[in-house]
Order: sequence, then structure tokens, then C-alpha cells
Amino acid sequence: MNERTQAGLLSVVATPIGNLDDITLRAVATLRDADLVLAEDTRRTRNLLTQHNIGTKLRSFHAHSGPEAVAHIVEQLRQGKRIALVTDAGTPLVSDPGSDLVSAAAAAGVRVESIPGPSAVLAALASSGLPFDTFRFAGFAPRSGGKRTEWLERIGADDGASVFFEAPTRIADTLQDLAPHLHPSRRVAVCRELTKLHEEVVRGSPSELAARFAEGARGEITVVVERGEPQQKQSATPQAPRSERIAELLASGASPRDVARTLALELHLPRRELYAEVLAIVQAGAAKDES
Repeated sequence: MNERTQAGLLSVVATPIGNLDDITLRAVATLRDADLVLAEDTRRTRNLLTQHNIGTKLRSFHAHSGPEAVAHIVEQLRQGKRIALVTDAGTPLVSDPGSDLVSAAAAAGVRVESIPGPSAVLAALASSGLPFDTFRFAGFAPRSGGKRTEWLERIGADDGASVFFEAPTRIADTLQDLAPHLHPSRRVAVCRELTKLHEEVVRGSPSELAARFAEGARGEITVVVERGEPQQKQSATPQAPRSERIAELLASGASPRDVARTLALELHLPRRELYAEVLAIVQAGAAKDES
């Protein structure tokens, strides 16, 4: 019995993020050799396969496919099928639904291999012109509520660069909301339509770029936030304990929320954590006055 009939193979294949020629020779060979290609949007992937004369059977697999679809695919893999998983663009499992399938296949003892290639995250970092030694991929910005606030605060607190995706209709709002959480010297690069005909990389402060894209933008957008510098974490009065800085700000007439917001910018710490600390100091002071 040969290896092909003993066990299947799930290949996680990176595909172009724009220019259809940005595909590796190994990726083309893998897609041709597969029994089946799973794609988020079969029409988009069919264009890629046609471009490279690949006639492999294509099937839809997306976020709403459900556990039954995953189980069916895993069973095919266990029977010896070779299946390639692609996303609409770039490397699968980066903000797309493939992780459930890969996890299930690995748990079933199926071999999983990665066919590396294009990535919007790495392409944006490379073309951003912003310094970075470490970075964190932050996915898509939550649309509202506490999760959005925490997401913004975490980017502001990161020492390394941050990379995230955003819809063209929401990019201005997200940049405007991000501005208060970043040290004024930290820059942002908005990378639009990477590798495509109308590729554009615009750099500046979040407020400047929010104004530039106030009427919206077109195409797929990846944003890079410059790394934070160590000195940006220091308070304006680094020798003073934090409690003294809080007392100083409260004495100036700032509200507890404003104090927390100011300290979050100075220290690059989560605003929620600082707000709780400020409230504790305010309450302790009130209790002392009453005694």
C-alpha cells in the first residue's frame, strides 16, 4: 500500500493578494496535484486556477460551512485524499475560517503542510517605511463597545509595531479613534490595494490619515502602526510615583476619566486599569475627608 492510500494530506496554500503572478512554483504544483481545492470564494479562486492552467475540482469552504462540512472533509482526508485549502487572498488562517478545519485534521492524525507565499501583513510591513523589530497582528478592529476600546488601548500599549485590517468604509473612524491612544510621535501607514494596479502607501499621524480618508477609500486596506519607543512609556514626571502624578492631575481639575486617559498616553498602559486605580485614590481621599 503506497503513502497516497494510507493517509491524506491537507495543504494550506498561500495565494496572491492581488497580482495573480505572485504565486510560488510549489503552490502551483500543489494545487494541480490536489484532489480538491477548498476556497472561500470559488469565483475568485477559479480566476487564479484558470490563470495558471489548473483544472483541479473546486469547492466552497467558508465561515458558515459549519462542523458537518469540516467533519466531511476530514473523513475524505482520512481516506487518502489530498486537499488544498486557500483563502481569498494571502496566507490561510489569517482572519479567515480555515483554523477549525486545520485543527480538526491535525487532531484526526492527518498530515498538514504549509505552502508559504504572499501575505498582506508582511507586504504591508515591508512597504510601510516604519521601523519595527517585533510586531503583532491585531486582525480586524471591533466595531464598537468595550472590545473596541480594549483593542485600541492594546495597540497603544504595544512596544512593537501593530498590523491590522480594516474595511475602506471604516478606516477613517478607526484611525480617528486610535489617535488618542498613541504617543504623538508614532506614525501610521495605510497600505491600500497592495500588489495591485492602484497600490498606495500613505504615511502620517492617525489624525492626518483619518482626514485624508474622511470620504472613505477603495480596495483592501492593511494598516501598520509604528513601534513604540521605550522613552514614550515614561511619565512626564518619571521620578514621581504614579499616585503623585494622579494627585497632580486631579488637583488640576481633571476628571478621573481624563486622568486615566492622560496616564494611558504617558505610560502606554490600559486606560481601564488606570481608571480603576484613579477611582480607588479618589474614593480613599473622600473617605479620609469624611473621617
